[in-house]
Amino acid sequence: MIKYCQLAILLFLTQFSFAQYKSIQPVPLKNVKLHQGFWHERMETARNVMIPHVFHQCEETGRINNFAVAGGLKKGVFQGTRFDDSDVFKVVEGASYSLQNHYDAKLDHYLDSLITLFAAAQEPDGYLYTIRTINKDTTGSYDWIAGPTRYSFENGSHELYNVGHLYEAAVAHFQATSKRSLLDVATKNADHLVRTIGPKPGQLIVVPGHEEIEIALVKLYRTTNKKEYLNLAHFFVDMRGRSDKRPLFLDEHRLGPSYFQDQKPVVKQKEAVGHAVRAQYLYAAIADMLTIEDNPQYSNAIHQIWDDATTKKQYITGGVGARQDGEAFDAAYVLPNDNAYAETCSAVANLIWNHKMFLYTGESKYMDVFERVLYNGFLGGMSVSGDQFFYVNPMASNGLNDFGRGVGATRHEWFGCACCPTNVSRFLPSLPAYVYAMKANEVLVNLFMDSESELKLENTAVKISQKTAYPWDGNIKLTVSPSKPAAFPVSIRIPGWANGQAIPGDLYTYENKQAKAMQVTVNGKNTPVIIENGYLKLSRTWKQGDIITLALDMPVRRVIANENIKNNIGKVAIERGPVLYCAEGKDNNGKALSIAVTPDQNFNAAYQKDFLGGLTVLKSTGEKPVTLIPYYAWANRGANEMTIWFDKK
Repeated sequence: MIKYCQLAILLFLTQFSFAQYKSIQPVPLKNVKLHQGFWHERMETARNVMIPHVFHQCEETGRINNFAVAGGLKKGVFQGTRFDDSDVFKVVEGASYSLQNHYDAKLDHYLDSLITLFAAAQEPDGYLYTIRTINKDTTGSYDWIAGPTRYSFENGSHELYNVGHLYEAAVAHFQATSKRSLLDVATKNADHLVRTIGPKPGQLIVVPGHEEIEIALVKLYRTTNKKEYLNLAHFFVDMRGRSDKRPLFLDEHRLGPSYFQDQKPVVKQKEAVGHAVRAQYLYAAIADMLTIEDNPQYSNAIHQIWDDATTKKQYITGGVGARQDGEAFDAAYVLPNDNAYAETCSAVANLIWNHKMFLYTGESKYMDVFERVLYNGFLGGMSVSGDQFFYVNPMASNGLNDFGRGVGATRHEWFGCACCPTNVSRFLPSLPAYVYAMKANEVLVNLFMDSESELKLENTAVKISQKTAYPWDGNIKLTVSPSKPAAFPVSIRIPGWANGQAIPGDLYTYENKQAKAMQVTVNGKNTPVIIENGYLKLSRTWKQGDIITLALDMPVRRVIANENIKNNIGKVAIERGPVLYCAEGKDNNGKALSIAVTPDQNFNAAYQKDFLGGLTVLKSTGEKPVTLIPYYAWANRGANEMTIWFDKK
């Protein structure tokens, strides 16, 4: 922590003339409703099982009680660790999204009761950090990484990380209920930070140890239009690589400042490094800022970092962060299988980062990565039942491997460090907001889900409905209903996998890259397929009830890894549509790791409604038949062998 900074640092704030938001806009969550199908079922599981389960765990472990004790409403001691406040805020965020999808009076009232506790725990000047409020000057002895005084050890204290999740919860709650109760708590804290941290004499210079508040401040700015919040987000980003006087965190001598993405100024960074969740939250914040005001230096850095992360350091599941040590990105192409880390939280961060890159650039490749992560790396982090989770997501398992957190081969109801269950519970209910986007008078369809939506373009309001059995079937029916006949393009993302590209770049490729021509009709008439920047663009004067049909072929494809990934040489993975498959011992005579795939081995797809929540199973022909299930569904029947990479014979 530095208590004073040069005039040059102050000047950086004046270089941004914060413009209006760029033209690509997401569609508000309230305007998109899922009514049936794959993701609706999972969102119902989140609403009925996951969110109540996670709230219960927060109650049982003292996370919620900490707010009551800090607020003087109860007597007691602090329970848990310094970042536990964030878990409660994350679930409140997810619950608020759930209220936007499906109003529940009981849940609404429960959130009101929690907000009362948050407000009570907040100190008069806006500071909110229950461990320090409860323990006061003894905080450092209880958990020394929290530091002896406010923000004295932000590398590890998570003071700013916690309130970042508070801000995101507050915005979601305000959007769901129009109540300002939680938003007032958030802005009171943000105003405290604006007064306390910054480039002015007497203010503190703090570099957040666990990024997240940067995203949250931008979101709070969009909600309140207070530029001070956006300025502070920029300050946090621009102070990286300049904090040479800060105290060291734990094993930083071993992990180095790159663990915090603090090894050099952001504009000079070119690679994805360090703790994968922290890193991607930072990168997402930069992309988000770029949607407000372009900055060539930010843009150049973030594109290089994305290329590095996506084309050299990403698992085939879309998971990132290969190293258990530091939960971090490893060197390029170092992507082990059986001891892969790929934390579930890093999958959530990857989703957020790629969506913000799409909003900044309009390029479909970011939504291609988003979709891969969504159906594989993210979804694999939760059980079919919705009340068990993975912290890490290996590419292979002997049924015994463990990562020191009681995770690896089996799913768990909770963890001492519970960031992953709470992150899943906050992201999943927000999913409908990612299906569509708008660009002036253009509708962009990014994801395929049975849904109805209302969009407001510049010259008309439009209702869009989707009917599809995706991801098991490639047939999509879109009904376009403008409020009046109007000319505008409807642009439908054609997934990379449908064009013979597994993932942007050459990290993973299909053995057979040929793709069957897709079929498109408008009102029953065949339409020429014109792809622009990854989108099927249909421009015409639309009238109420116009119907688009799209048929994407879904062959079973074999995937090979870049030869620089040494542990995957001579191996092949199996995909169908956006879904990656694995073999579990449960379906293959107790063995999966020794399964090999021959060149002439074909796989037949069959949907099984009552199996693991309903999914398409692949079964091979030949002398030694093999059964494969979607990777996301593994370990729902107990610990057993699993692999996604098969030897080729």
